[in-house]
Amino acid sequence: MQGHSLLNSTRLLYDLQQIHDIARGFSGNLAPDAIARQVTDALVNRFECVFARIWLMQPNRGALRLVASSGLYTHINGAFAEVPVGAFKVGKIAQNRVPFLSNRLSEESWVKDRQWAIDNQIQGFAGYPLATGDRTLGVLAMFSRRPFAPEFLEVLQVLCMTLTVAIDAAQAAEQTAQRMPTGAASLSDQIAARLQSTNLILIGTERPVGAAIAYSLLQSAERLNTIDCNYCRLTYTPANVSLDALVPAAPSSAPSPAPSPHHSAMSTDFWHRGHHASRLPENASPENLSQFAALKQLVTYLGGTLRSQPVMEGQAHQILIDLPANAVTGPSVGIQCRSPALTYGFTRLAYQSGLAISVDLDTASVLITDNPALQICPQAVIWIDHSAAPVPEAIAATLSLEATPDQLYDLVMALSQGQPTSDSTAESRLSNRERQVMQLLAQGLRDRNIAQQLFISESTVKFHINNSLSKLNAKNRYQGVYQAAIRGLI
Repeated sequence: MQGHSLLNSTRLLYDLQQIHDIARGFSGNLAPDAIARQVTDALVNRFECVFARIWLMQPNRGALRLVASSGLYTHINGAFAEVPVGAFKVGKIAQNRVPFLSNRLSEESWVKDRQWAIDNQIQGFAGYPLATGDRTLGVLAMFSRRPFAPEFLEVLQVLCMTLTVAIDAAQAAEQTAQRMPTGAASLSDQIAARLQSTNLILIGTERPVGAAIAYSLLQSAERLNTIDCNYCRLTYTPANVSLDALVPAAPSSAPSPAPSPHHSAMSTDFWHRGHHASRLPENASPENLSQFAALKQLVTYLGGTLRSQPVMEGQAHQILIDLPANAVTGPSVGIQCRSPALTYGFTRLAYQSGLAISVDLDTASVLITDNPALQICPQAVIWIDHSAAPVPEAIAATLSLEATPDQLYDLVMALSQGQPTSDSTAESRLSNRERQVMQLLAQGLRDRNIAQQLFISESTVKFHINNSLSKLNAKNRYQGVYQAAIRGLI
């Protein structure tokens, strides 16, 4: 390992952009081995490593199976085709779930063939577990002739978080497909069969949904059954399919209060069943709701939401799982941000809005991004304004991180139809930092004082002022302050 050093922020940002591009490549793929191979190929091509490999956990949880190998070795049937959990470094990473980086591979005591590392001039090794909740899905490993930077584990962490969710969803889809042969029972029948503690209520017209969506709902039903679910409702709407459930809270010695007249119909149904807090089983404590944490990643990856909240004065918990039912009612959008987290966040928002997601940016009617280096698509661009960076001039509209699905839908619809939007006015395109600078400028502060107060350089202050003047169509600072004031910006 190299000695401790300060993080190279420039290199880190560049590597994270590479990771983002890799993640875009397997987004939407539901074949685990194919996802793994895409990742190892991309790591070899983009990070110049000698070879990269991914092992996935066997169903018996006792060994790892090599599913992808790129670079120096492309075969997956050699000596390390199967690695027992706890054996060698890869097996130990799977067992302990601790990332590892070394830049002196030939000197490591765990290396099976040190001469091999010397002959191939391999110095760097980086291994990272693919884990979610209390489950290990696999291990990613990279070998390099150059030393890895200390911050490279930070880069792998971002990749492996996204990769884990993708593989988990892909494996879920495979398992569901195996359980649902042609002529299989409907989703509501399968959920009802898993719920032994209550009867399922079906609302809306049932229709086919994606395999991964069906799997997530079936897994939810199995978990609900283990904590004595007292109410469960499956609802189909044109855009979504949702599972709404009530489970009892922890036992209490206090007498059960009478139901409030303000309770919802669902709560009233719960009370009519005669379930009182004093009769709740020990295994129904709210802590058991933590087992839904692993499902939340899958639900989020599929563009849905999973929420849990106490109801009826804390005597029960409501669990609501809401997923898109593959219904698209709006135009297509392309989403490409500098971080995978932001990309997935706005992808989920677009799903919730009923918008189509286009992988090919050239065919998207609207592009949503925070990356100024992107080629602008032919129609319109929505800029995600979440930092002090200036908004590019060719932007049609801006959107904040607090945007709602309805706001996004209305904005995309207006732009795709060529209609003007209030979001594309000059004042909405002023970044938060530009507003801060203009506010201080209006108070009579000089550039030096503004820089000191905002902890930025004087040249950066001048840049923000000039950018603001351009957006406000002001010829000088006095006009800029005046325009910002009358528009309610300061």
